[in-house]
Amino acid sequence: MEKGNLHVLFQPAEFVILGGAAIGALVITCTPKGLMSILKNLSGIFGSGPGKKEYIELLSLLYLLFSKAKKEGLLGVEGDIEAPAKSAIFKKYPGIMKNHHAVDFICDNFRVYILGVRPFEFEEMMDRELEAHHDESGMPSTIIGKVADSLPGFGIVAAVLGVVITMGKMSESPDVIGHSIAAALVGTFLGILMCYGFLGPIGSNLENRAKEESRYLQAIKVAILSFAKEMPPQLAVESARRVLFTDVKPSFRELETAVRKKAA
Repeated sequence: MEKGNLHVLFQPAEFVILGGAAIGALVITCTPKGLMSILKNLSGIFGSGPGKKEYIELLSLLYLLFSKAKKEGLLGVEGDIEAPAKSAIFKKYPGIMKNHHAVDFICDNFRVYILGVRPFEFEEMMDRELEAHHDESGMPSTIIGKVADSLPGFGIVAAVLGVVITMGKMSESPDVIGHSIAAALVGTFLGILMCYGFLGPIGSNLENRAKEESRYLQAIKVAILSFAKEMPPQLAVESARRVLFTDVKPSFRELETAVRKKAA
């Protein structure tokens, strides 16, 4: 719009400085496990978290487990939680079976419940596990955010190096000096743009995805804890439904219809 020359923004040296410094900072900051976690999470930044359909499936699964435990006793679901891959109940929900964190969370807490833990102690144990999971899942977004915050500083470093080089060209023509100064300023421009336009939003995306996953586990916690407090299966899953965000929360009728359909 302003008739600027986009070719001026293509300064390979500035990209090398910024990109190299950012990658170096990332490698130094992270453990190998952290780097793998970041790469794994980056592959899904354009995906979506659990939706209404996934939550209906989750609550229906929990309802079936609660109903079986109510009819047959807690030992009646022992086979389901010890080998979920072979369980007739879990097999109805292949989408949930792909979420290993959720399956492990359900099975591990059912095992503890079968051992006879008291509800207030049970809640404390689940809260600790959720806290550890939240810290672990939030690590990639925290690291990406720190690298993003460092980019404007790296841009200044690139700009200063450009000015130092320009000082050695003071005997050249104004055109040469102007081009050299412009190239130096591109470093600052790219640092700020990459911080607030790319890595910063990516870090926020990863943080929101971690919160969505934590909410999914939170719903499981509320349902199991409600059942442990001797709520009927229908009310236990209803308690979990009420902690969901509005955009993914199924209505009471939707959940009731889904549960009856699977229980039939």
